[in-house]
Amino acid sequence: MGEDAVPRRRWVVWALGVYAAVVVVVLLLPVGYSAIVNRLTDWVQGATGVTTFGSGWIEFSANVLMFVPLGFLLTLLFRHPWYGTLLAVALSAGAEIAQIVIPARQATLRDVLANSLGAAIGALIAWVVVLASRRRHAAVSRG
Repeated sequence: MGEDAVPRRRWVVWALGVYAAVVVVVLLLPVGYSAIVNRLTDWVQGATGVTTFGSGWIEFSANVLMFVPLGFLLTLLFRHPWYGTLLAVALSAGAEIAQIVIPARQATLRDVLANSLGAAIGALIAWVVVLASRRRHAAVSRG
């Protein structure tokens, strides 16, 4: 492990902790987010005039965006895109299972799919960063 690897890991672990705290609150609060989703849907439809873009797409997109940082950070931590993606899928499934017991929430397979897609996108972005960093370090060490 290089000299800069320990500080890098430290900030990634710190960022994962902050991310986890925020996501746990969002996913497990006994609050339905339908009012927020409906307002966003109305705004998107009003702004674009596209009425086929419904609340399901807003919720799906929000789930994708919510899990991009997880895939990104886990890939930076493990330095391998599959580890982060697979762990994110497992965490997503766990979060959906936990939502079964929360009255205002509804667990769905579609959410697991959206979360997994977001984690995979984040992992891909991080993997590009990891590869660029490896190339840069290889170029510096060569000369």
